[in-house]
Amino acid sequence: MAGKHSEESGAAEVLFERRGRLGVVTLNRPKAVNALTAGMASAMLEQLTLWADDDAVAAVLVRGAGDRGLCAGGDIVAIYRDMLDGGDATADFWAEEYRLNSLISGYPKPYVAFMDGLVLGGGVGISAHGSVRIVTERTRMGMPETTIGFVPDVGGTLLLSRSPGETGTHAALTGAHLSGADALFLGLADHFVPSDKLAELAGALENEPVDAAVARFAEEAPSSVLAAQQEWIDACYSSGDAEEIVRRLRTVGGEASDVADTIEAKSPTAVKVALASLRRVRGLSLEEALEQEYRVGLRFLAGPDFREGIRAQVVDKDREPHWQPATLAQVSRDDVESYFAPLGDRELMLSKERDNV
Repeated sequence: MAGKHSEESGAAEVLFERRGRLGVVTLNRPKAVNALTAGMASAMLEQLTLWADDDAVAAVLVRGAGDRGLCAGGDIVAIYRDMLDGGDATADFWAEEYRLNSLISGYPKPYVAFMDGLVLGGGVGISAHGSVRIVTERTRMGMPETTIGFVPDVGGTLLLSRSPGETGTHAALTGAHLSGADALFLGLADHFVPSDKLAELAGALENEPVDAAVARFAEEAPSSVLAAQQEWIDACYSSGDAEEIVRRLRTVGGEASDVADTIEAKSPTAVKVALASLRRVRGLSLEEALEQEYRVGLRFLAGPDFREGIRAQVVDKDREPHWQPATLAQVSRDDVESYFAPLGDRELMLSKERDNV
């Protein structure tokens, strides 16, 4: 079955095949840890839509090529280049990617995601909205957007808002990499399967019912570090004020003080807008959450920190971003509110599209 081809290399960036009764999606950019491009998102949206109505396909499996991970997120170098040109291509990419996230969330068949190795940002979007989410001892998962002057998207704000207590807030503001056990604790995954059993499980899924196959391979996960930290996390992050959260972390001291340092190194605007996003998203549908994230995302495309964060982390790699404003105290409530203002005729309108299906 054909895949989406890269204009640069001629290699298929995403592969689709049917094995028995299983539709298999393989993200195929291993050198880039399968970072998601606009073409890949469009191809997945098209193929998954076809398979949803194909009686010969009983379930879908999504996995990454190579041994480094499922997906390291969106192609942020492409986003950086597009921002220099005005950002329209990125806005179009997000619109397609968010439609894909919505489709996955409501998929009418078992949607199995192998969340092995790195699963970051957009990689969370194509896996954690699925119905059968499998992590391993190699899983390193996270929404690290505040590090590059952005905020969690692809429905990540909604997912993290549903995590136990304030642990999702902690994950969003710090951008911390999470183990498979932490992902299970946060509600971002369902089963733990050792990585050396994934190939065998994939074979079983070709002809066996998904639940029975997964049950044969799933094992008890190691303990979650995040779960052990929940008491001080809940106490510190219960505030809706980022500066107060940092103050509380410093008061607790020890590892919490180190977390305060981590948050203060992120984009102050991104930290405050991420916190507000998590508070606002509670009770929304995924489509409404994606619409909110789209509003926020387009505002970040137009601002200075997203571009500066990618430059510092990925382009020049000096790891010394110059944030504007430079401190949490300099980001006003009005500044934060402006990120959530309606987009007019640029609104995503996903919830209306879903209602009309």
